[in-house]
Amino acid sequence: MLVLSSPSGAGKTTISREILKREPAMTLSISATTRQPRPGEVEGKDYFFVTGERFSRMVEEEAFLEHARVFENRYGTPRAPVEAALSEGRDVLFDIDWQGTQQLRESARDDLVSVFILPPSMASLEERLRSRAQDSDEVVRQRMAKAADEMSHWAEYDYIVLNEKIADSVEKVSAILHAERLRLDRQSGLRDFVERLRGGED
Repeated sequence: MLVLSSPSGAGKTTISREILKREPAMTLSISATTRQPRPGEVEGKDYFFVTGERFSRMVEEEAFLEHARVFENRYGTPRAPVEAALSEGRDVLFDIDWQGTQQLRESARDDLVSVFILPPSMASLEERLRSRAQDSDEVVRQRMAKAADEMSHWAEYDYIVLNEKIADSVEKVSAILHAERLRLDRQSGLRDFVERLRGGED
């Protein structure tokens, strides 16, 4: 379970898309949200768009691995698709905030690897938010204020990537992923393989 978090506009969604292109054995966890779709967003691909009433029922049914309120909207990670992917031996990529990451860590423990993406400066973050042309000036101001709070949680993550250039950041996240896959406790069947090697078996 690989988590990428960042303030809005810092590049985690772009990095996530590039990692998914490179990693056929990895699947993206699709979040449910109560917010309205943005232009070009597709149901079931970008988000599961649900009503506030449906979201509340899913919380009551414990259908989420994690959930949080962000501004006026709610976001959550549906449990069933993630558990199905993991049981098939697939890695799962999460594009979630620090609140969701804390909740996942409580339940996932050793299965979780977390990466926080930092912008090179607050000015560049604001420029990226405005260049998206998706939010009003007031929403941009809210996102900038929230960014400072989000970045205060950087020390709770396993890795930090400073996103000056997208291509470089993708390489760094890819290196983290491959190194974590090579950890001793994640290589199933390794003990039997080494015993066969020591016994001279082919």
